[in-house]
Amino acid sequence: MLATIGFAGLLSVLSPATAAAYVEDDVQKQALAFSQAALGRAVGDYSFTDMAGKAVRLSDFHGKPLVINFVYTSCIQSCPIITHTLSDATEVARDALGEDSFQVISVGFDVGNDTPERMLSFARQLGVSREKSWNFLSGGPQQVAGLTDALGFQFFRSPKGFDHLDQVTVLDANGVVYRQVYGESFETPHLVDPLKELVFGTAAPFSSFEDLIKKVRLFCTIYDPKADRYRFDYSIFIKFFVGSTIVLWMLYFVVRNWWRIWRNSRRKQPETFIDPAAP
Repeated sequence: MLATIGFAGLLSVLSPATAAAYVEDDVQKQALAFSQAALGRAVGDYSFTDMAGKAVRLSDFHGKPLVINFVYTSCIQSCPIITHTLSDATEVARDALGEDSFQVISVGFDVGNDTPERMLSFARQLGVSREKSWNFLSGGPQQVAGLTDALGFQFFRSPKGFDHLDQVTVLDANGVVYRQVYGESFETPHLVDPLKELVFGTAAPFSSFEDLIKKVRLFCTIYDPKADRYRFDYSIFIKFFVGSTIVLWMLYFVVRNWWRIWRNSRRKQPETFIDPAAP
């Protein structure tokens, strides 16, 4: 209570613009904390409707990593930007990890307005309606509220439509929140790196040859910021080969010199003559 009064008192002596900045900063911090609290949370099974009017459930996407973001179709600024950013990042991810290595869904949170028809129109306007393994979904109040709470996504009505955190959530193959990505124009590795960890990472390393291959791809697939692409880095193998060769040669010389020293020391030892007739 005292903290609230103190904060309110502070706002009363500030200019409207400065006071609004304080309030906005405080809201953003709360939204970020709420979002981060979702990490490690198992998300429940919610039902939605896709752009074709078909009913789908969140559990339908289990088995592969899942990327989720929230939009509202009347948005003219942040939602189109983050959708374009997500499209660019997923293109890089599919090129590096495989076409069918993960799935993407965009959920309309403006219940009643974000119908399947409007979600389809939104996707078409942004040129992503034909993106492979990317679904645009509509849901009822309970489904949207349940999923947004589970993923730590908050939104508020405002004069311009909605205020919300620019957030993309990555779930693992079992529907557990693995990573949160923030910003309208986030950097490509912020999304691709956690996907790479989920696609190539294995719980029991080297339990099979396939696991070994995944581990190799995990550590050897690196991001090239100039090309904005991931590539397989063969130099790691070259460095390993060169390093191993140097170590083996050093070990060889150490063992050989030690053998020479030991052999020479044996030769220099005087031979002791024992007289059989001696008492």
